[in-house]
Amino acid sequence: MEQGNGSDNAGSSGGPTRAGAADWEFAGWGSARKILDLETLPTKGGTRPKLGVLASTAICGNDITSSCLYVSALCAAQAGRYAPIALGIVAAVLYLFRRVYAEVGSALPLNGGTYTVLLNTTNKKLAAGAACLTLLSYMATAVISAGEAMHYASNLLPTLPVFQATIGLLVFFAVLNLIGISESAVVAIGIFALHMLTLMVLSVAGITAVIQDPSLLAANWAEPSPQGLLHALFFGFAAAMLGISGFESSANFIEEQKPGVFPKTLRNMWLAVAVFNPLLSLLSLGLLPLASIQEVPPDLLAQMGERSLGSVLGAWVSLDAVLVLSGAVLTSFVGVTGLMRRMALDRCLPQVLLARNRRRGTNHWIILAFLLVSISILVVTGGNVATLAGVYTLSFLAVMALFAIGNILLKLKRARLPRTSRASWPAVILAFLAVVLGLVGNVLMDPAYVRVFAVYFAITASVIAIMFLRIQLLKAVLFVVRAMVERALAFNRSVHDVVRRHITQIRSQSVIYFAKGDDPAELNRAALYVMENEQTNRMIVVHAFEREQDIPSTLAHHLVEIDHLYPNLRIDFMAVKGSFGPDFIEALSRRLGVPRNYMFIGTPGDRFPHRIETLGGVRVIL
Repeated sequence: MEQGNGSDNAGSSGGPTRAGAADWEFAGWGSARKILDLETLPTKGGTRPKLGVLASTAICGNDITSSCLYVSALCAAQAGRYAPIALGIVAAVLYLFRRVYAEVGSALPLNGGTYTVLLNTTNKKLAAGAACLTLLSYMATAVISAGEAMHYASNLLPTLPVFQATIGLLVFFAVLNLIGISESAVVAIGIFALHMLTLMVLSVAGITAVIQDPSLLAANWAEPSPQGLLHALFFGFAAAMLGISGFESSANFIEEQKPGVFPKTLRNMWLAVAVFNPLLSLLSLGLLPLASIQEVPPDLLAQMGERSLGSVLGAWVSLDAVLVLSGAVLTSFVGVTGLMRRMALDRCLPQVLLARNRRRGTNHWIILAFLLVSISILVVTGGNVATLAGVYTLSFLAVMALFAIGNILLKLKRARLPRTSRASWPAVILAFLAVVLGLVGNVLMDPAYVRVFAVYFAITASVIAIMFLRIQLLKAVLFVVRAMVERALAFNRSVHDVVRRHITQIRSQSVIYFAKGDDPAELNRAALYVMENEQTNRMIVVHAFEREQDIPSTLAHHLVEIDHLYPNLRIDFMAVKGSFGPDFIEALSRRLGVPRNYMFIGTPGDRFPHRIETLGGVRVIL
């Protein structure tokens, strides 16, 4: 073990290459060192402005409140006169999810939603699978919302070329996000305010018209349900679950929100859904024949406006539909940027996606990649994006179910992690079962959804799978090239060196585990986690100390034993003088060149003096 006035040269235990590994795959023997002059620098605060309650609510609210444009008709097609009741049940389920999301957000206030909670409670592969579902949901939301918005616009402008206008709308919101999220939020606030005003005016006009002539409401309510109450409520509930799509969006950009804003966005979204979705469904029964509603007209609310207050309100509602559906496109861009950035930080997606615009600080490659994928889907489908509806339905409900599972795992495996909000066990389990029920109902309504969903999921998952299998794939390339050595020896050597350097570069990224004590079982679990989840062959175990006599006497010995247990992982030990905290982590990251995203800790207890989000992305693994 080396010791000196700040020297960080490692001492090596020496010895031959480990048996069973090629010489270039040998990670080297672990070392131990001590840093006594670590220069701690104050943690720099973020330079980008954070979003307040109004802006955050508008961004995700435009998505979830746009559901009222279609969910009443979809629900009535299955539930008939019981549609308002089914929508009320969905609002009750969403109330349960308020607590579920609030608990996870307070314990892990990091971008990524379902991906983040599963990453911190299970392993990276399962988390990446959940992220695939979220990406599919955002992709389908952007394309469908843009297409439907332009179809509504064509009612106001009959000569509008819908296909070209849809591409133009996607490009427009991509540019807004390239400019910056704050500027995008201004647009979202304007859209959201107009939409809320439109819904209130439509509701008042509808209530007035139904009170003046309740005969149609009475006639629709007298219509019998052919297959009975339970059948109507089950499939009506399954269809109505689409009315809460967008609720998961806020969790995907939580880091862009000011402290305390996230639970308020959940409350505001729930209030909007709980009030307007059942109310508008009930008013539709008083303004239009049930048979007409069950045909699922794309302009149901516009028809309601025209029936209640004339053509002016009908046109107003159509214009509002164009804007709020456009707002849902904006939500997709904002949400997918936060999610893909987090995945790229964890090397589930290519690192080039992390590049930022120097002036605006936006991740331009993520935004442009999402734009190109959305446009390509639009081109492949020829503008007919109805087939993506199945992908949207199953992926969204699966994401909600996985988030509930993530909450359960957070309670079981990270119980000591501090949080300001907690969801009760009955609430979490009931919310999970309700979403699963909705998922089953949608599959039974149209089994073709599963086939379409499977195709798109396989395509999305294959991209991430390639990232996980980079080393194996590169090794396969290496073996193929070796087989061709007799025919192209010179070419084989060249490719061999390139691939070998690339694999070495990938695995050279060190990870740091902060050890509080010398428990060999806990140290072994940390080593196993790194081997199972990270593409690296070097782990640095760091122990912070104030006095040298506080360094556990057997810590280095235990690490040597664990180091020799795992031939493909080099374990170094480093005792660093200083007090563990954000400044300590930042300084160590600068000194060793290890990003904070690759620093791990065990689950902190209630007496832990720091909030998890102040540690700059340090991951909880034990």
